[in-house]
Amino acid sequence: MADQTLDAKGLNCPLPIIKAKKALKGMSPNEVLAIEATDPGSVADFSAFCRQTGNELVSSGQSGDIYNFEIKKS
Repeated sequence: MADQTLDAKGLNCPLPIIKAKKALKGMSPNEVLAIEATDPGSVADFSAFCRQTGNELVSSGQSGDIYNFEIKKS
């Protein structure tokens, strides 16, 4: 279950990443951020973001036009 939710629907790269980075900065280690986005590029973007920052991409999926991600802060 997510500790915080980010609505990034309607935003294009790089805004979903920028907003997620800002949200994660205010969170404690091991807390989970749930993100909803509509940008198809966000799938690759969040995967790369987690690899580069050391945060864990707990899950990613798609429901219709909405891409869902859960990131655990390292």
